[in-house]
Amino acid sequence: MATVYAQPAAANYFTAPQHAAPKQRGYRVCDHCGCIEQPHLGRFRLCGGCMTTQYCSPDCQKAHWPGHKAICQHTASQISSAKQPGPSMMDEGLVKSLRKFVSAHASLLGWAGFQALQLKRLPSNIRQNALLIELSYRPSSPDPLRRFAVKSTHVVPRTYVTDNDPLVGADIHRREDRCRKAGGIGCAVILIQCGDISQVMPVEVDSPSRISWDTRDDWCDVLRHFADSGRTDFKPISTTSRGIIYG
Repeated sequence: MATVYAQPAAANYFTAPQHAAPKQRGYRVCDHCGCIEQPHLGRFRLCGGCMTTQYCSPDCQKAHWPGHKAICQHTASQISSAKQPGPSMMDEGLVKSLRKFVSAHASLLGWAGFQALQLKRLPSNIRQNALLIELSYRPSSPDPLRRFAVKSTHVVPRTYVTDNDPLVGADIHRREDRCRKAGGIGCAVILIQCGDISQVMPVEVDSPSRISWDTRDDWCDVLRHFADSGRTDFKPISTTSRGIIYG
């Protein structure tokens, strides 16, 4: 029997969203030096090729390029293939919208992955499982943040992601090693998929003792509520200042 909670898992679940909701971003890590983004000091810059890796400075981006080149070009080629004429001509818009969706909902997706994999109770799950979130696409919606709806969610073997794409798998393992050296438990894998287009979201997770989030069984309902309504103001009820790092 599912646990019944007196209140939903989001502190602002019943709060009316702002008309101009601020873009939510989690703590980000420079992929070269490992420093953590401090928004009040300046935003990190994204790699223009893959648009997923971030750096604290142009110098770090330049120094990291020899190691980042392979995964960057691999990611960029997947995006370019969606732009080619043929049966998938509409996919270019879908790819762009999916990237914006993942970026806008980074906090929500990271929290959902943490809950779905039950990392508070079973930290070892981070090495075995991944969260797959399937989306449906509504291109006619005038609101870019409401062009996707959560179709279904599944906990799948982590090898479903890492073995199907060796370059992505190697990049996840690299991030995982970095996280563990810093005292974390590893890298949670979240796969967001819409049709044939997908995006892998690796999430570096601190030790559960440093994360004050409660274990929630209603995480999927909360995920649907915020994602389907285009709300980017998700706020967990309880969290430390540094518990999840978005890679």
